[in-house]
Amino acid sequence: MLSEKSAETVRATLPAVSGSIGEIASVFYEKLFTAHPELLRDLFNRGNQANGAQQQALAGSIAAFASALLEHPDTPPETMLSRIAHKHASLGITCDQYSIVQAHLFAAIGEVLGSAVTDEVAAAWSEVYWRMADALMAKEARLHAEAGIADGDVWRDYRVVGRLPDGDVVTFQVRPVDGSPIPASRPGQYVSVQVPLPDGARQIRQYSLSGGPGDALRFTVKKVDGEVSTQLHEHVAEGDVLRIGPPSGDVTLDDGDGPVLLVSAGIGCTPMISMLSHLAATDSPRQVIAVHADRTQRTHALRADLDQLVAKLPDATAHVWYEAPEGRWPADRTGLVDLSAVDIPEGVTAYLCGPLPFLRSARAQLRALGVPAADIHYEVFGPDLWLGRD
Repeated sequence: MLSEKSAETVRATLPAVSGSIGEIASVFYEKLFTAHPELLRDLFNRGNQANGAQQQALAGSIAAFASALLEHPDTPPETMLSRIAHKHASLGITCDQYSIVQAHLFAAIGEVLGSAVTDEVAAAWSEVYWRMADALMAKEARLHAEAGIADGDVWRDYRVVGRLPDGDVVTFQVRPVDGSPIPASRPGQYVSVQVPLPDGARQIRQYSLSGGPGDALRFTVKKVDGEVSTQLHEHVAEGDVLRIGPPSGDVTLDDGDGPVLLVSAGIGCTPMISMLSHLAATDSPRQVIAVHADRTQRTHALRADLDQLVAKLPDATAHVWYEAPEGRWPADRTGLVDLSAVDIPEGVTAYLCGPLPFLRSARAQLRALGVPAADIHYEVFGPDLWLGRD
């Protein structure tokens, strides 16, 4: 809970800070990377920095957290904090880095807002920052403890033991080089992969696990216009070694027995395939409805996996939409996904994954069909520009 004095100051200055938070975030990253260029080279996603997505995500999370503290002082925004903590834990963020961020963030706030940042304003927003930072550090420490790893010591060497191309995606199967057991994971989680690039950088990307339990981790990479996916597709072969973090992510299949709805678009199918693999491996009797949208049959990754896994389950159906059908796979429907055309049972738990516009549309459709917001879970690849929003 914020002190009463700080809460009054934050409430009074929130409109000004929120209105300038995008500019503050941009100045912050410029200052941070000038002082610590290694962070841009080896930790932050250079592509998301270049297109501004990371700046938007940072700005949105700070503003959302401050608003939540004012509206519900005794109830921190757990969904937002959990999402960020899992991402930080997967990257090996350490406690000392929060102090580095604080120093450059508050320098940026002072530069952008100028004389409006009095000692009182700075103290109040510092309280907001450390409330958020302390909550995240506690969650990250707990995640590391559960995984049996020391804070920040997340990277392990994995050897590529399988490479399965499928159109414009490649599925990599990897095992620990030292022969240690495959780490436990939950269906729907992802791993961070540290990829060496020609210029000496070691850029990190997160990829959803796309298979169920087995003797290897399996993740699928779509080739996009980016340096990391290109490197993985064109230069990583069987026998090569990759640095990989522990399975992370809080959007995971629940352990209940109620009906499940899996809704995906594009490469967002990967966590859904992981969930289907788990359900099939455990002979789950649950009702399962898989909905997928893609541009064409040619761009639909893991279509064979979808059909095979659905066929293994006693009460599962698949519904596929293609915007422009072509090729060998049949199109169930043409155009964009219309969830009103699917028989959605009462008590369903929905999991969504895909581009942000798709997620917003699918969630809005489900809400219109009467699915409670608490029963709709989503995963978005890249910076989460939806944090803190209903």
